[in-house]
Amino acid sequence: MDKVKTYQNFIDGKWTAPRSGRYYPDINPADDRDIVGNFPLSDKEDADDAVAAAHRAFAAWSQMLPSEREKCIERFVVLLDQNRQRIGEALCREEGKTLKEAQGEPARGVVECRYFLGEGQRLEGITMPSDRPGVMSIAARVPIGVVAAIAPWNFPFLTPLRKIIPALVTGNTVVFKPAYDTPHCGVLLMELFEKAGLPPGVVNMVIGRGSVMGDAISGHPLVRGITFTGSTSVGRRINTMAAGHFAKVQLEMGGKNPAIVADYRDLDHAAAQIAAAAFAVTGQRCTSISRLIVLREHAEVLEERIAEKMKGYVLGNGMDPKVTMGPVVNGAAGEAIMAYIQSARDAGAVVKLGGRRLTGGAFDRGFYIEPTLITDVTPGMKVAIEEIFGPVLVSIKVDSFDEAMAVANDTEYGLAASLFSDNLGYIYRFQREIETGMAHVNHGTVTDGCMPFGGVKGSGLGAFSKGATNKDFYMTYKVNYIKYLP
Repeated sequence: MDKVKTYQNFIDGKWTAPRSGRYYPDINPADDRDIVGNFPLSDKEDADDAVAAAHRAFAAWSQMLPSEREKCIERFVVLLDQNRQRIGEALCREEGKTLKEAQGEPARGVVECRYFLGEGQRLEGITMPSDRPGVMSIAARVPIGVVAAIAPWNFPFLTPLRKIIPALVTGNTVVFKPAYDTPHCGVLLMELFEKAGLPPGVVNMVIGRGSVMGDAISGHPLVRGITFTGSTSVGRRINTMAAGHFAKVQLEMGGKNPAIVADYRDLDHAAAQIAAAAFAVTGQRCTSISRLIVLREHAEVLEERIAEKMKGYVLGNGMDPKVTMGPVVNGAAGEAIMAYIQSARDAGAVVKLGGRRLTGGAFDRGFYIEPTLITDVTPGMKVAIEEIFGPVLVSIKVDSFDEAMAVANDTEYGLAASLFSDNLGYIYRFQREIETGMAHVNHGTVTDGCMPFGGVKGSGLGAFSKGATNKDFYMTYKVNYIKYLP
């Protein structure tokens, strides 16, 4: 077996060993014999070094012409496009998703990066006539400063791009912390920035445990903005820490996303869309559909059709092109998912399909859970309330559309929701009354790269990411009054 490579932090344009001298192994979730590499267990001093480097670099980078910043970032995007296949293969090995899903991340990243590069030329301000003679009033957008970008493990390449590229385009500098479970994708990202020739300190990366590094970065007084994607509990902690030094936050957190089915003729289409949204990326998406809320008259047929779609999944190592579902990210996550499934059984629900951890042969080298459909679930059950973050879909039967909407909204989360209906009145009410940041009608929870992405309640805080709303987080206004006549 090849010698395992040891990787470093990226601070002030240099690859830098952690102050602690300690490292941890990053293990392929599909094969626990395969060590991706050894990565730094950084500490607060490393975070301080990275923030200081970003702070020093901010003065020159923020004053650079937007068109000049765009040229630097464009070189990165070209390199990203050229390296899509290599990145996809590395991502599949590190995170566990299928090769097709993994290769989709850098491919979509190229598209979204190119969109936001254009935003760099659209940093419009506000010009208003003054009520005083000879005075011009101008509100200009300006960058906020050092931005901490804290990324999740489930989209370890695309999500960082959605944070780092808008920050750079708008004139900010970045301290990036990749997820503990997927640091290699972060290293690949920094290698491309280094090769693109960005000035030292403009982008920095520190690797380590979230409980250590997340706190060190979020609480740093020189960090002016924190963009985070992850659990609601961690987002709540980051928001508290940011408040201590009045840093802006952009929090993308958990979801318990419903799909309501009411008065819809094409149940086969609904089943295909719901299954795809529930089980893509092994159900490890914040936008995964995890609750089917269905009128009782549709329930039996729809559950059967969803079950038929689920039987087509092939589990295994994502590098195998025949595989359509990989393992969950690690053993701890797998044990938690299995505990949720057992809690549903204990509460009287029925595991209609799946519900097992696969074992034997190659399955023993990863944590593979069958796609699972649980029926006869009531709204108060644990599996109906809490985010499971795995390949589990629960079905809740209701007697009316009013009841469906009440159940859908009775959650601390508010990220995404779908409605499948031919009833225009239901569609209108759903779009007006659903308590989510994103609402989908007659399809799953796939989003467009140029549109805002975000949630409400316990799912999001701050300006929505992606699209034109991103600059509302990465920039603030400086209001100028100019007297041009005596």
